[in-house]
Amino acid sequence: MLRVAIVGASGYIGGELLRLLHGHPRVTVVAATSDRLAGRRVDGPHPNLRGHTELCFVGHDTLRDIELDVLLLAAPHRETMGRMGEFLKLAGTVIDLSGDFRLRDPEVYASYYGVTHTAPELIPEFTTGLPEWHRAELATSDRISVPGCMATAGILAVRPLARAGLIEGTVKVDARTGSSGSGVSAGAAGAHAERSGALRVFAPTRHRHEAEIAQATGHTVRMTATGVEAVRGVQVLAHVNLASGVSERDVRSAFRAAYGNEPFVRVVAQRQGLYRLPEPKILTGSNFCDVGFAVSADDGTAVLIGALDNLVKGGAGSAVQCLNVRFGWPERTGLEFTGLHPN
Repeated sequence: MLRVAIVGASGYIGGELLRLLHGHPRVTVVAATSDRLAGRRVDGPHPNLRGHTELCFVGHDTLRDIELDVLLLAAPHRETMGRMGEFLKLAGTVIDLSGDFRLRDPEVYASYYGVTHTAPELIPEFTTGLPEWHRAELATSDRISVPGCMATAGILAVRPLARAGLIEGTVKVDARTGSSGSGVSAGAAGAHAERSGALRVFAPTRHRHEAEIAQATGHTVRMTATGVEAVRGVQVLAHVNLASGVSERDVRSAFRAAYGNEPFVRVVAQRQGLYRLPEPKILTGSNFCDVGFAVSADDGTAVLIGALDNLVKGGAGSAVQCLNVRFGWPERTGLEFTGLHPN
């Protein structure tokens, strides 16, 4: 059994890590940190865990006295990079869910996050935590950076065509996300009275996940992000220009070639039915990302679609999947939940 600790375990991602790892047969969570809630039970902020664990939060400093194999970081962006040197001394394997080590270029990071990267020398040590495209590297990596939720959906939707040379020019991304994407401390903008019924364009340009999709696909990306009334879920629509002569059959073939044997990516592009294209509603709680497409034959364009649960495949689930890859376990271990319908 691996001994695992979760840093920043009081937030939504931390709660999902606790939920998933509690059911993992090869892992024991020995510590969940929160300085603010130290000494209190984890099933306070995470009531779905009642009756399943006696674990209490501990302060971050106590990790120095605990023997650990793996450290999962659900700490805030900008804060994590300043403490990464400390974190790397605590466990052999570190999986980071913040945004601080996702981008390979420190100048791009500074442009999107508004601060200078304070540990640029560590960036090359991290492997992108997206098994569908980095499985071989993850199998031997002890420094893993999990992509953002909208970035994961966007990369999985766009990269098969980008890698096959089937698209040209700028990729225009329209992303929608539920309120849990803003985290526990969202403030007034996340209050029900302000959020309910709203379609809030909170990032009309330059959302930070734009840079991740561009890095992974090699295309210029322009992204808009909108908050919708759902609690969980991300849906990304990527508008692309197809290369000359590319047909709908070519597009479908590229997706099948990329994901035909993947345990957590399903190609959903049907001509009829209620759920004929990817929709996050039926993915709640699961580690699936559904991808699909619609081709416009008259003008050579296509819409590429990705959908997932932002807290699972867009965060904690991907981290657990990376953990499974790193230690040579079946990737579905601890991630068997299929989602709900109706929901």
